[in-house]
Amino acid sequence: MFEKKASSIQEQIVKLKERGLAIEESDNAEHYLSHISYYRLAGYWWPMQADKDAHQFKPNSRFKDVIALYNFDRELRILIFDAIEKIEISLRTKLIYHLSHEFGPWWFQNIDLFINSSEIIKTLASIDLEIERSKDAFIKEHKKKHKDDLRFPPAWKTLELTSFGSLSKLYGNLKNNIKSKDIIAKEYGTANHTFLPSWLQSIAQIRNYCAHHSRIWNKNLPGRPKLLPNPPNPWISDVITESDFQFLYIHLCCLKYLLDTIQPSNNFKTNLVNLLAKFPSVDPKALGLKNNWQNQPLWLK
Repeated sequence: MFEKKASSIQEQIVKLKERGLAIEESDNAEHYLSHISYYRLAGYWWPMQADKDAHQFKPNSRFKDVIALYNFDRELRILIFDAIEKIEISLRTKLIYHLSHEFGPWWFQNIDLFINSSEIIKTLASIDLEIERSKDAFIKEHKKKHKDDLRFPPAWKTLELTSFGSLSKLYGNLKNNIKSKDIIAKEYGTANHTFLPSWLQSIAQIRNYCAHHSRIWNKNLPGRPKLLPNPPNPWISDVITESDFQFLYIHLCCLKYLLDTIQPSNNFKTNLVNLLAKFPSVDPKALGLKNNWQNQPLWLK
C-alpha cells in the first residue's frame, strides 16, 4: 500500500541534497520547484542518478544542469512544433486538393475508400466532435445555410478543423490503389504509399508530446518510421540500427526531409545548431545525434 505523504518544497530540496544533488543558493531551487513540479524535473535528473533504486546521484550532479536540460527541452519542443505546423498545414492542403479532385468534396465520408472501416468510423467520430466544438464563422455559416444537409461540411471546410492525428489516420487508412495516396507521397519525396504513413504516425506522436509539454529529450520514442532505401532527395548515409529509432535523431531527419520540400529555405538546421550551442552542457548523444550529423547530405543546408 502506498503511504508516502506530500513533501513541502523545502523537504524536497533537503531530500535532493541528501541524495547527492548539488544545490546552491543562487540556483533558486525553491522558486523553480514552486513552478515546475518535482516529478516533471525528475525526468531530467533521472540519468544523473548512479543508483536508480536508492536515487543516489553521480558525483558532480548539479541542480543548475537539471534546469538547463529542462530549458533546452522546452526550446527544442518549440523548434520541433514549428516544423510540424508547416507539415500539418501542407498535408491538410494536399489531402483536400488531391482527394477532392479525385473523389469529390465528401471523399473522407466514403467508407469504400479506406482499408479499415472500423478505424475510419472512429476517425469520423473524432472529426465530428471537432466540428461540434468549432466556433469558426465559416462552420456556423455552413450549418445555417445547409441545415438540411446531414453530411459533414465539404473537405475544404471540415479538414481545416481536423487534428494532425486524424489527418495522418485518414491518409494512412486510404486504400493503396488510390492514385492520390501515391501522388501525395511522391510530392513529399517519399516514393509511394509504403513509407509516408509511418512517418506521419511518428510525427503525430511527437506533436502530441510537444502539445502537452512532455519531455522529448532522452525519451524512448515509440514510433518507427519506415525508411526509404534510395530517397530521391538528400538524406543521411549513416547506417541506421533498430536501437536508433528510440532516439529523436531519426525522427528529426524525417522532419527535415519533409520540411525541405515544403519550405526549401527553412532554418531548421541552423536553429538546432544554435540551440545546442546555447546549452553546451546538453549531451547531443542523448538525442541520438551522430558525431558527423551536420555533414550528412540532408543536413548540409
